[in-house]
Amino acid sequence: MSRNAAVPALKTVLDSLEDSKAENVVTIDIQRKSSLADYMIVASGRSNRHVSAVADHLIKALKEAGLGNARVEGLASADWVLIDAGDIIVHVFRPEVRDFYNLEKMWQTPEMEDETVH
Repeated sequence: MSRNAAVPALKTVLDSLEDSKAENVVTIDIQRKSSLADYMIVASGRSNRHVSAVADHLIKALKEAGLGNARVEGLASADWVLIDAGDIIVHVFRPEVRDFYNLEKMWQTPEMEDETVH
């Protein structure tokens, strides 16, 4: 999916998360940081049940938008659900699990120049 193609998919994801009342939604542009995806989205649900409902709603929204079958991990326990929709990766956490892993801090680091030597 090109960056231009990722924009409608991103809107679908964000609209679904808003409709499901996901909390603390953060969108991170990782295009220059990783070849995994263009965007990573991190969101929280209030409980396991809410995390599961947010994830289910998003999976259905992606299918209805014709964005294929997303790969899903963690739905059974619903502590942390990972939804890989190609160039958009969505993490839905219970708040305490999100605090523990703190993905936003890791992925929101400043972009390094290609010439940087460690």
